[in-house]
Amino acid sequence: MPNFFQTHQSEIIYSVVLLIILFIIRKIIVITVKKIGHKSGTTEARASLIGRYVTVVLVLIAILIESIILGVETQQISLVFSSVFAVIGIGLFAIWSILSNITSGVIMFFSFPYKVGDKIKIHDKDAPIEAIIEDIRAFQLILREDNGNITTYPNNLILQKAVTLMEKDALDDTSIL
Repeated sequence: MPNFFQTHQSEIIYSVVLLIILFIIRKIIVITVKKIGHKSGTTEARASLIGRYVTVVLVLIAILIESIILGVETQQISLVFSSVFAVIGIGLFAIWSILSNITSGVIMFFSFPYKVGDKIKIHDKDAPIEAIIEDIRAFQLILREDNGNITTYPNNLILQKAVTLMEKDALDDTSIL
């Protein structure tokens, strides 16, 4: 066993350094996302969700870099990644709506001008909605209408529709749960 560690000492050191660097980068990004979320008044759950997305991306990057450290040839890496992305692409094309909502959720985390508790009006020609934002989730907004009904509205549609923030003075604080 000591022969293994002596033989692969440089790969082990590089792997440990890679893990430490990626862990530090993840911590910095997660702390930054939480600070941005706190400044914009979003919930802790949304910041944690974005943190999970960052972790998945960093794990994929770590796998790629680790395969290079371990000496896998570039042609083999490109073959595996192109095959995996082809399968994922076909699968995601079949469920593009889910991917669209997740992407919209990330965009909304950083640039959505409304927050939980705001009363908004969605200008949809088929079914306009006037409601209070109860929660902003990965796939949809949870809205409470004036009559008490709870409506879910997909994230990708909220970015495509005109939305008006109703006057703060017009809001009734007792309607927010």
